[in-house]
Amino acid sequence: MRPVSVGGPAYAARMPAAPAKLTVRPLTVDRLGDLESLFSTNKTTHGCYCMWFLGPVKECHAGWGAVNRDRFGALTEAADEPMGLLAYRGDETVGWCAAGPRSRYARMLRSPVLRNRDADEDERVWLVPCFFVRRDARRSGVTTTLLEAAVKLARKHRAPAIEGFPLAGDRRRSAGEAFLGVEPLFAACGFTVVDRPSASRVLMRRPL
Repeated sequence: MRPVSVGGPAYAARMPAAPAKLTVRPLTVDRLGDLESLFSTNKTTHGCYCMWFLGPVKECHAGWGAVNRDRFGALTEAADEPMGLLAYRGDETVGWCAAGPRSRYARMLRSPVLRNRDADEDERVWLVPCFFVRRDARRSGVTTTLLEAAVKLARKHRAPAIEGFPLAGDRRRSAGEAFLGVEPLFAACGFTVVDRPSASRVLMRRPL
């Protein structure tokens, strides 16, 4: 029997392409379109537009959609530090991580999750409140890559430490809580527990 060749250009053309390498870039005004493209893939992110932790809940709900988008765009233009980081797979935006000085997240400063913090650090210590990864890019290391990049960005801006408040343990309570991250994710990136404000939430910190 004549052997069947599995090599050559024709076969190579049928082989699936290797996944594109992830790159992470800070959000700038010229990348707001990339953020909008990413957020438009999900009903919640397209409505919230990462305003949930930035002000009163009523304002976030009242501005659901275009108003929140415009508010977030205005904050991006005015901010001294980036509002967060975008992850790209090739030319496609596949992930987002909010990050910045703790004082930026006004709603969280009133939350029981941060009740034991040192308020004198609010302007200097950074916070990572949420993530979003496009559905087809999940479970591929995007969130870890974004968190590591947030640590580097905070260090670049001379923050003495960076914190997060993920879900305690390694199990999400609901799909809607995935944006918070989980304790093992932060632990793997060098964060340690500094407070357990509730059975479901943990405050973690990485000195810089």
